[in-house]
Amino acid sequence: MDPAGFCRQARVLIVAGKGGVGKTTVSAAVARMAAMAGLTCLIVEVEGKSGLAAAFGSSETLTYEEVELSPGVKARTLTPDDALVEYLEDRGMRRLSRRLLSSGAVDVVATAAPGIKDILVLGKVKQLERAAAADLVVLDAPAAGHAVTFLTSAAGLLDAVRVGPIRAQATEVLELLGDPQRCQVLLVTLPEETPVNEVVETAYKLEDRVGVRLAPVVVNGLYPAVAGLDVDPRDAAVRSEVHLRPGEAEALEEAACFRRGRVALQGEQVDRLAQSLALAQLHLPFLFTTEVGAEEVDVLAAALGEAVRGLPG
Repeated sequence: MDPAGFCRQARVLIVAGKGGVGKTTVSAAVARMAAMAGLTCLIVEVEGKSGLAAAFGSSETLTYEEVELSPGVKARTLTPDDALVEYLEDRGMRRLSRRLLSSGAVDVVATAAPGIKDILVLGKVKQLERAAAADLVVLDAPAAGHAVTFLTSAAGLLDAVRVGPIRAQATEVLELLGDPQRCQVLLVTLPEETPVNEVVETAYKLEDRVGVRLAPVVVNGLYPAVAGLDVDPRDAAVRSEVHLRPGEAEALEEAACFRRGRVALQGEQVDRLAQSLALAQLHLPFLFTTEVGAEEVDVLAAALGEAVRGLPG
């Protein structure tokens, strides 16, 4: 499958995963892959602390207004308060919206009717999708535990609210989530036991409770294969006419042993994920850096594109 076709499968792609698996970085890589394929992409983040702009080498702080992070890629943040203000202002109630926020009434309503805040955000995402704000809208969703609650909020409100605009909004959000041509979920995990367990659990919950279509699962942080890890460093040094100082051979053996063990453990988790979850996998390499910037995002976008090309059409 070509990357452009992958990015056109649905107009909204919700990226979700356990905290720390690289969900935001994958969101950035998907957006760059889309832009490299000639598409426009809008990244929407909802937690306000993602460091998304820094991943594109920008020092800007994301706000409710769109900003361009790189050619073809824009981003913004969505908060329930801002979404409510816009919703009321569009209906001629600007003064009321500001008063509600300043009085804290929104928090009171949210406590009385759980899911209201999530519906406000998802309702805005639905509006962006309908308005064709970009060829692809990437939603950098909350971490896995909250992601399930976030995406099931619409169904919960349908049970709690029988009439009125909130029910209408919840119904339309459910229609968006349930239409695979409009919305899909891209789950992200690491090749480790706990993240794999959580992504499998999240996948089944989303399918059962939301009915959303799951895209291939991204396995992030895989160590690339390295040749020669089984070679005795002393023999290799002799063949290469390299002099090893005392202790260096032992250190090299220890490093090679660690790498072999790490690759073996990751392979076991990848196999276990395949057995537990009937989804195609997209593998991304481990980046040996503590900082992820524009260069690293480009590397991941290229790797993601290669993985996508390996999918059946």
